[in-house]
Amino acid sequence: MHASRRSFAKATLAGAVGALTPRRPLAEEGAAARPPGPAGQADLGALSLAEASRLVQERKVSPRELTQACLGRIERLDPRLNAFITVTADSALAAAGAAEAEIQGGGWRGPLHGIPVALKDLVDTAGVRTTAASALFQDRVPAQDAAVVGRLKAAGAVLLGKLNMHEFAYGGSSVISHYGVVHNPWELGHSAGGSSGGSAVAVAAGLCYAAIGSDTGGSIRQPAGYCGIVGLKPTYGRVSTDGVIPLSWYLDHVGPMTRTVRDAALMLQVIALPEPGSATGTGRPASDYAASLPAAVSSVRLGIPRPLFYEGLDPDVQSAIDTALSVLKRLTASQRDLGSLVAEAAPDSLLPPYRTVLQAEAFAYHRESAANRPALYHEETLRRIRVGGGIEAAAYIESRRHLDEARRKAPSLFERVDLLVTPTSPVPPFAIADLLSDLSTLRGKELLTLRNTGPFNALGLPTISVPCGFTAAGLPIGLQITGPPGGEAAVLRLAHAYEDATEWHTRRPALG
Repeated sequence: MHASRRSFAKATLAGAVGALTPRRPLAEEGAAARPPGPAGQADLGALSLAEASRLVQERKVSPRELTQACLGRIERLDPRLNAFITVTADSALAAAGAAEAEIQGGGWRGPLHGIPVALKDLVDTAGVRTTAASALFQDRVPAQDAAVVGRLKAAGAVLLGKLNMHEFAYGGSSVISHYGVVHNPWELGHSAGGSSGGSAVAVAAGLCYAAIGSDTGGSIRQPAGYCGIVGLKPTYGRVSTDGVIPLSWYLDHVGPMTRTVRDAALMLQVIALPEPGSATGTGRPASDYAASLPAAVSSVRLGIPRPLFYEGLDPDVQSAIDTALSVLKRLTASQRDLGSLVAEAAPDSLLPPYRTVLQAEAFAYHRESAANRPALYHEETLRRIRVGGGIEAAAYIESRRHLDEARRKAPSLFERVDLLVTPTSPVPPFAIADLLSDLSTLRGKELLTLRNTGPFNALGLPTISVPCGFTAAGLPIGLQITGPPGGEAAVLRLAHAYEDATEWHTRRPALG
């Protein structure tokens, strides 16, 4: 990436309409105006969202101190990671100061009040550019916030900026971006996954306390697994996609990416609040997800869908998953091997219509721009978009009908079991050099890494990835837990119980 592009991309908010200027050193933006809290900035960066929130509520650490700590880590670490496209340092410090004044005055709004978070750069932010990591949108400044941003702001969250991603979310590696490759914090030469690669990296590296990602085929869960964090894809429609640049309207989900399961529950509690008029709202009331986490899981019946999900696993992944299943066996009532899911929802039958719908809807969104301004897309993104132009209306309608039927029958998957458990990805992350050495093989490699996640987008089911081990090379491995429609609380409870019984989520990449 050219230095001038990075200078423009790494910018600070300089006005109400989001005029962008090259980022100044943090000391010039007031970051040194107040000393770090009693734990010190290094320790503040290691806190979970729940821990940081408790310190803020108890007035032991201020929102401004948390924000300064995050901005300092961004300044120091992000040149190697490339997780951020836009850093809104000035407005973040202003929001942190306002939150601090409210809390000091007794106006604490809840667990996200004063907590620095960041957004995948396809989530619209009023007055701050939203690029989807593409030259096509490099100067795009929305006039309105996405619904999820409005909820975060109402909860008092401090928005640090916009996170790098695979261009237009059309990929699972985050190596295709107008703003450069996203690097895995555990091993900089490996992919962070995608498309929410920057979101996963920012959370894993302590650049923010939580992030928002989007998930069309695994783009929250796969990078979460690859970066050693928690990533939750809620039930389709549980979180509004209004104001989020689409890849596929039928398959897109929005959800939290965090360091712990409790953090994910706290985030979901805010962003899952009902949104009147939302095109994808479920109408189901949101639960108090965090409050239900301690509930017992000893009666839970687990389903182990062996076909597809457990086939061809990398040996390190196989070993980690076997160990995870042994832990879960002690925690739950039973484990039942499922020879196959019900015929209408068998993964092999879902993938062809899933791909047809995704390709057709991606082409529909980009048709005019791809025809009139093709040079502003990366060549590989443009190739993927154009594939959808050859899909006939009848094929799209038949594929939608198939997936609609599968979603209607999805609850039957949970008649004999309560939750499904699989590896998040069958293989560890690829080396970046391997992915970029031959672009004609890139999509195939990405689809392999997303093999276990895509079926649950097709079905619209709530699914979480939690850390469950490491490869011999020190790269994280994820465990995926899936529930029935609207079953986020049950998914979170089992994930939390597994997290409590293990220590994988406590490990942090050694970034210096």
